Amino acid sequence: MTSNDKYQPRPEHKFSFGLWTVGNRGRDPFGDFVRPLLSPPELVDLLGEVGAWGVNLHDNDLVPIDATPAEHDKIVRDFKKACEKNNIVVPMATVSLFFHPVFRDGAFTANDPNVRAYALQKTMRAMDLGAELGAKIFVLWGGREGTETDSCRNPADAVKHLREAVNYLCEYNTAQKYGYTFALEAKPNEPRGDIYMSTTGHYLAFIPTLDHPEMVGVNPEVAHETMAGLNFLHGVAQAWESGKLFHIDLNDQYPGRYDQDLRFGSANLKSNFFLVKFLEEVKYSGPRHFDAHAYRTENYEGVKDFARGCMRTYLMLKEKAEQWRADKEIQAILKEVTSGNSSIPKTGKYSKDGASALLAHNFDKDAMMKKRLPYERLDQLTIDILLGTR
Repeated sequence: MTSNDKYQPRPEHKFSFGLWTVGNRGRDPFGDFVRPLLSPPELVDLLGEVGAWGVNLHDNDLVPIDATPAEHDKIVRDFKKACEKNNIVVPMATVSLFFHPVFRDGAFTANDPNVRAYALQKTMRAMDLGAELGAKIFVLWGGREGTETDSCRNPADAVKHLREAVNYLCEYNTAQKYGYTFALEAKPNEPRGDIYMSTTGHYLAFIPTLDHPEMVGVNPEVAHETMAGLNFLHGVAQAWESGKLFHIDLNDQYPGRYDQDLRFGSANLKSNFFLVKFLEEVKYSGPRHFDAHAYRTENYEGVKDFARGCMRTYLMLKEKAEQWRADKEIQAILKEVTSGNSSIPKTGKYSKDGASALLAHNFDKDAMMKKRLPYERLDQLTIDILLGTR
């Protein structure tokens, strides 16, 4: 890409990647690593080369779980230098409560109180690390918070333990004056057979039960909702309308498959178009984080192609969304289908007089049925724009 390429990422786009995404070495349950290990500073150099704005990390993506204090300090110092050299920021941090075998039965919801306490300690230390690096968003993904068999615990107890943990972390956040907002990330299954908070909607119902709901929102991920056959845009829109869209994970996914974490826009182009269109229309100002992985066939040049592709596709879909909004025929259809008779009683807010007027109003169902809803044409116009024929 050239410097005048209109699809070139710029800092104002707020494109970020995790160390675990560009650093993914291509291992899967059936095959070993295909790419060599790169250090965190080397991964930051890679992100600087492709034009990313931010880098995110789990605690142990940067600092090994058993590192000494001296090792910790050197690793963090070298990482900060790499970020400064590449003008890369750290907008979000998170914690790994799923990789180490100690979390085989969960973390905050584990039956063993020792494990639950250790999970809190590990998360607090991850918050310390993120704050040191400048992060203001802390994501919590309960990758092991689930079961293979419901005989192991009452699921209501799991919800109770999860609430206690998030409340504790909110208090720690306040005591340390970190200023974090927490973003809870849902997933229906994998690596557990069933995960308790399986969709964004589950978390939106959970958050109001917390002691500090104002501090906690959600981090929806394309793949996680799509795995369950859900419409990702609808979950994002509900989160936004609730004031709880604190972060978002962009990737792609075929429904009914394992968690694929495909390059953004590579599988479901139309649904991703409507997602980008929505984020841009509501002026979502948070990071656009790509939680995805390059194909296992690639070397690190291919990883760069993957990262550039995620950002480029987002910007192309953003341009298509602008074209969609400017299209006169599309806007005329939208105006027509949303128009109504001016004599309709007001229904935006209840009042006694308004309710009486509504009950007394005579609706002409036959006339309403004659109004055309040309959604076939509207959808085809969308396809024409996406395929560049309009």
